[in-house]
Amino acid sequence: MTRILVTGGAGYIGSTATALLADRGYEVVVLDDLSMGHADAVDPRATFIEGSILDADLLRNALAGCEAVIHFAGKSLVGESVEKPELYHRVNVDGTQTLLEAMSIHGIDKIVFSSSAATYGQPIDNPITEESFASPTNPYGASKLAIDKMITSAGISAISLRYFNVAGAYQTTQGWLAERHNPETHLIPLVLRATEDNPLKIFGTDWDTKDGTCVRDYVHVVDLIEAHIMALGALKPHVHEIVNLGSGGGYSVREVISVASQVLARPVPAVESPRRAGDPATLVASIVKAKSLLGWEPTRALETMISDAVKSQAQ
Repeated sequence: MTRILVTGGAGYIGSTATALLADRGYEVVVLDDLSMGHADAVDPRATFIEGSILDADLLRNALAGCEAVIHFAGKSLVGESVEKPELYHRVNVDGTQTLLEAMSIHGIDKIVFSSSAATYGQPIDNPITEESFASPTNPYGASKLAIDKMITSAGISAISLRYFNVAGAYQTTQGWLAERHNPETHLIPLVLRATEDNPLKIFGTDWDTKDGTCVRDYVHVVDLIEAHIMALGALKPHVHEIVNLGSGGGYSVREVISVASQVLARPVPAVESPRRAGDPATLVASIVKAKSLLGWEPTRALETMISDAVKSQAQ
């Protein structure tokens, strides 16, 4: 049985990865400091170690007997990164350096890293390919790009998966694993929370898109994690690959609202607001490389992402 360390395995994406890995017969060790994750989200089949990736001794203990690492741990709020850039460098960049050093001590040279489309910044290309120029516009994206470069320099077997927008939920025997962010910044949870007293804000209705609202690429969290598991099997000795994960298409804000209204069988209250500075009109992934390198393609549509999120709220 393959033993995997999942850093950040108590978070939304990491806990889903832990559950799906356990479903597939992997032995999983989770390391999470619970600053953003939740202990009750960690699959009971996993060994849970509470602590930080900045703790070198704890990391060395967590890595004992592991063959590979899936690295989700890190700070991930764009707004907070602008306010606290030093925190994002310390936790994300320095934390990953500590992880890579601990892996080296154990002779572990396989890692799948949770990178981000934020590395691309304001894209020139749409859809965005892995060769698109990376120029982050915030410290969060900069930290992810710095880690990608660090992993390349390490000369190990690695795949960085650059996500676009992750949504949906995963039902386990213990209940649903779903988004529980505080503060919540993701569109689909905000759409589902909208009320007449607290309507959803649509930031700009005059963008150069099909209906004037921003277009984004969404991928179901289960599809996303299946790509991570496929990436474990696609690692090449001493090669670091960058791979985008999305749907290869996009939905506008108004389209997301429309699908949510159908799933909820009621209107979603929304108000038009001015554009936000720095928002691109369209962000859509090219997933050609994911298909060819990993043999991966998402199978769950936006309606499934939203309906799973709704079901998870009812538990």
